[in-house]
Amino acid sequence: MSTVEEEFIATVSHELRTPLTSIRGFSQTLLNSWDKIKDDDKKKFVGIIEEQSNRLIHLVENILTVSKTNAEHQILKKVNVNEIIRKVVPLIESQYKDHKYELNLMHGLPPALLDEDKFQQILTNLIDNASKYSDAGKKVTVSTEVSKNMISIKVRDEGVGIKLEDYDKLFKKFSRLENHLTSKTQGNGLGLYITKQLVEKMNGQISFTSSDKGTIFEVMFPFYNEEDVLRCSQTS
Repeated sequence: MSTVEEEFIATVSHELRTPLTSIRGFSQTLLNSWDKIKDDDKKKFVGIIEEQSNRLIHLVENILTVSKTNAEHQILKKVNVNEIIRKVVPLIESQYKDHKYELNLMHGLPPALLDEDKFQQILTNLIDNASKYSDAGKKVTVSTEVSKNMISIKVRDEGVGIKLEDYDKLFKKFSRLENHLTSKTQGNGLGLYITKQLVEKMNGQISFTSSDKGTIFEVMFPFYNEEDVLRCSQTS
């Protein structure tokens, strides 16, 4: 077993142990002292168990996605990018009712060559992150355009931005950035790692720019066919 594999297994074990320890601890407390615990505390403990269970499920799903991403053969086909964005944004919006969402989608955007399910996961990860790591009342903007003979999708937030010293670890496994919002949100540091893997599997590119006024993540994908490339080159 390589050093990288050993490091991955050790990190996964640590990430799994944290929620499992909480679940076991509060379960044992409830079982051993049920009659002595106030009803409000019982409800609180059960809530923690549910929260940690969800965290565990999310972690396992992400680990499985990492494994599948490395093993699966991508099925690329013609995809209407704007249409998928219009499907995904309301799903995220329903979870973050205190945020504002704006779509700036290019009219007549050519179709992209993508795996539709994987593209939805990329969008979900980026828009969810933009929502999660910006304060209530802030705006998340999703825009599309043609850039450098590729289709560009940008997700812009109005969060606190990413520190320069954190740039290098942004897309690494199990890396979480430290700011006043990360302590309030559940995460395991696999979202952006998975996103990058999925983007590159579909011959795409991912990049970001950031300041204290917010962050923009951009993903770019090839056109569905060469005719779209030629048409957009002539009109740009």
